Amino acid sequence: MVKIIKLSFRNIRQWFNEVMNVQLTFWYLLPMLHSWTSKVVLVDCMPSLGMLTINALAAADSVVIPTQPHYLSAKGLELLLRSVSKVKRQINPHLRIDGILMTMVMPRTNISKEITATVKSAYGQRIKVFDTQIPHSIRAVEATAEGKSIFAYDKGGKVAAAYEQFGKEVTELGEKQRKQNRADRIR
Repeated sequence: MVKIIKLSFRNIRQWFNEVMNVQLTFWYLLPMLHSWTSKVVLVDCMPSLGMLTINALAAADSVVIPTQPHYLSAKGLELLLRSVSKVKRQINPHLRIDGILMTMVMPRTNISKEITATVKSAYGQRIKVFDTQIPHSIRAVEATAEGKSIFAYDKGGKVAAAYEQFGKEVTELGEKQRKQNRADRIR
């Protein structure tokens, strides 16, 4: 069965306004973000390639790609990597992928082990797969439902500890990249 979507002028205008709002917001925020003393700004995007995600990639220096150890997430990873590559070619040539973060991992299940191993073997030579893995936890689901961060909801839990470890891993990576950039500028 074929679905026919009718777009009225009002729908098109609403869509255009939403797109322009996202673009204008990023262009408005970019100079302010560059003036901050903190050089790490996280933009958590929906798992889609909508305008917010494209604009975030256009504005970013680097991207961390979270993925779940599930078959469909692993398949979607390839599509996302192609999209990041396209944004890099057409919009932001300085964009780099800092790595792939495995999330919602259930380490005792065979599927988690298999998909994680598959992601590492397929991409690990070209893209860093972070050592830290974010475990699956009902506490994280509850935190989201409460509208709280995992640190506010369950600071002593395993998910908060994993995200803290991931933060350290990203900080170390950033330090290595800064040192490399300094060395490249001296040459």
